Amino acid sequence: MPASIRKLTGRIGAVVEGVDFTAPPDPSTITTLRDALNKHKAIVFDGVNLDNDGQERVAGWFGELTTAHPNVPATDGTTNVLAVDSETSKANEWHTDVTFVVNPPQLTTLRSIVTTPYGGETLIANAAAAYRDLPEPLRALADSLRVVHTNQYDYARPSSTTTLQKEYDRVFVSTPYEAEHPVVRVHPLTGERGLFIGGFARRIVGLSSSESAELLRILQSYVTRPENILRWTWSPGQLLIFDNRITQHYAVDNYDAHPRRLNRVTVAGEVPVGVDGRPSAQLVGDASHYTKVLEPAT
Repeated sequence: MPASIRKLTGRIGAVVEGVDFTAPPDPSTITTLRDALNKHKAIVFDGVNLDNDGQERVAGWFGELTTAHPNVPATDGTTNVLAVDSETSKANEWHTDVTFVVNPPQLTTLRSIVTTPYGGETLIANAAAAYRDLPEPLRALADSLRVVHTNQYDYARPSSTTTLQKEYDRVFVSTPYEAEHPVVRVHPLTGERGLFIGGFARRIVGLSSSESAELLRILQSYVTRPENILRWTWSPGQLLIFDNRITQHYAVDNYDAHPRRLNRVTVAGEVPVGVDGRPSAQLVGDASHYTKVLEPAT
């Protein structure tokens, strides 16, 4: 049983202490961690002594793992570990992981490998709090909408972009994917409603591209309100787990040319369901090599 769970902000985030990651998982510990994720959306552990196998094992406490990414190869010698490396990519864009497939990951785990002397924070936003902040007319509108997410991202990069970064961008979009999701997703465990949008959300069904962009901009502004955000500053040997079903995150590119690396392992998720009970749908691409399609929770 964890010794303590300490809130980091009023709306999102907690530090968990007292978990022995070297021991076989105790069912009560896993229940406590799941409850903490349901409540706080993101939980952090200091001083973890995990390698890639250990991170995969701990992520597996919460369910079946995905492979590293639908398009981007896993880091050397693994199947499930994606290197989030400043040499190849700097994801300074609000997003929820892999929402361009019909069943995005339920959880993301990030482990610090190389940290920066300053900057390099990860921001995580509570999308349920954002939904609750919406004025009632906007909330009712959002409940009724569907949105198409795609990996065909507009990677407009500065002229200083490296060859490695250009190659990463090329691989990321090499096989196109599109999925249609509800703008408001109902969390399968808590019943909370959250705005399910972010950087991969491109067009709202039934609206023009310009109308979609304007409405998504308004909804997104509620997600990224400062009171909804945890700003996590990395130190060596930390593990961060967040609920990918009801958060967005952003890696801040504010550390100059210093190297930064986190290793990511994600846990397979179910097909999202909207307020009306209608599930998401894959429109383009087959991601079965990345994750099995888990049916919506009833």
